[in-house]
Amino acid sequence: MNKTIAIIKGDGIGPEIVTEAMGILDAVAAKFGHTFTYVDAPMGGNAIDKFGVPLPDSSLATCRNADSVLLGAVGGPKWDNQPAANRPERGLLKLREGMGLYTNVRPAKMFSELSAACPLRADIAANGIDFIVVRELIGGVYFGEHRTEEANGEQKATDIMAYSEHEIKRVARVAFETARKRRKRVTSIDKANVLDTSRLWRKTVTEVAKDYPDVELRHMYVDNAAMQLVRDPSQFDVIVTENLFGDILSDEASQITGSIGMIPSSSMGDGTNGLYEPIHGSAPDIAGQDKANPIGTILAAAMMLRYSFDMAAEANAIERAVDKTLRSGFRCGDIMQENCQLVGCKAMGAEIRSRI
Repeated sequence: MNKTIAIIKGDGIGPEIVTEAMGILDAVAAKFGHTFTYVDAPMGGNAIDKFGVPLPDSSLATCRNADSVLLGAVGGPKWDNQPAANRPERGLLKLREGMGLYTNVRPAKMFSELSAACPLRADIAANGIDFIVVRELIGGVYFGEHRTEEANGEQKATDIMAYSEHEIKRVARVAFETARKRRKRVTSIDKANVLDTSRLWRKTVTEVAKDYPDVELRHMYVDNAAMQLVRDPSQFDVIVTENLFGDILSDEASQITGSIGMIPSSSMGDGTNGLYEPIHGSAPDIAGQDKANPIGTILAAAMMLRYSFDMAAEANAIERAVDKTLRSGFRCGDIMQENCQLVGCKAMGAEIRSRI
């Protein structure tokens, strides 16, 4: 196959980790007889420096026209003083909206080789961690109205959280379809005892569940869910929730697996053109020092092959190579363990590439 991939290297460690993921994709292409063409799409702080905006129209067009998009990370303290509407992160929100990417899927799976890095008690970690967070991505408070105004002699800030039934239905269907391919359990997270949006969320998800009688549905308040993730993460299979709750819970989920540097994610809409990225930030404190862990980005590339390109064997090859590399004792700094070999970003990419 010939596929065009839009590349957003981004800021901080973004260029380093994306470069290693591209090397892995090149190894897969050579092994399986594919051709991957890479097209740069500047976004984030680097785009602000060059174009004055976090996502130029040309970059959005490049991403829309590509077969898929691979992203590193954006942002950093250099751009903290930008107006709110022009911060690097606004480029990411604009990209999701412009590509119609309404669902984010984040697997939270602990590699057995990294069980010692899990911050939970050993008896809890021994039960295993393997679930998926399905997060609504272009609705809710992040995309609602935001305003700050003077009221009664002081500043007052307001952020609007809004959801419509169709927004909830489409992400719920992704969750149920995903659960059908796993252990057939969906946990819907809301705050229905307080929020009208959550009451609509619960009602709508319950309606969608009627089309999936083979999948078990349960509802859980978000505060309880945050507690249950550290008390017994093995109880979860597929979690579905709205944008803000999903942002927080998926970061919590990533940390209990051992390291946020290991977790990939995919953002999808109605087509096959998705956005794939690690879930960590740009880590400007270690940028350019060859200390970044590229595994999350490499696994994001594997997700791209599986979900956007229908290349399951190729995705499996990457995932097996990562597992073999970890079993061989190679570690980046964030997952370093006793009796293992510390390697940098480039060396980790090379070790995984050699095992494709």
